[in-house]
Amino acid sequence: MRHLVKEKKFNRLRGPRISFMRNLANDVIRAGVVETTEVRAKAIKPMVEKLITIAKKQTLANRRLLIQRVHNSEIAQKLYEELGPRYAERKGGYLRITKLQKARKRDGTRMARIEFV
Repeated sequence: MRHLVKEKKFNRLRGPRISFMRNLANDVIRAGVVETTEVRAKAIKPMVEKLITIAKKQTLANRRLLIQRVHNSEIAQKLYEELGPRYAERKGGYLRITKLQKARKRDGTRMARIEFV
């Protein structure tokens, strides 16, 4: 049984899984809208929302924390300069997951769109 296990493993070891999640989060931040599987969208949503919450408080320490978490200075700059001030008055719920009617052709996995509100 999977007692107290909070995250999906996506059939990957720890290092590749962290890299995969970070890259997916960077794609969502960069593009604003990404179509992926439902499970991946649900797994990435809390991660991106925590990054935006960090970016809302405009301090040098938070800027450095963003760079440390996303491993990309351009993405960290976009979070800090665009997305943080945009959601400064909002208390949470920065992302929306919309389930799509289509399924992936090769394995029938349900697809979803994750986007900023």
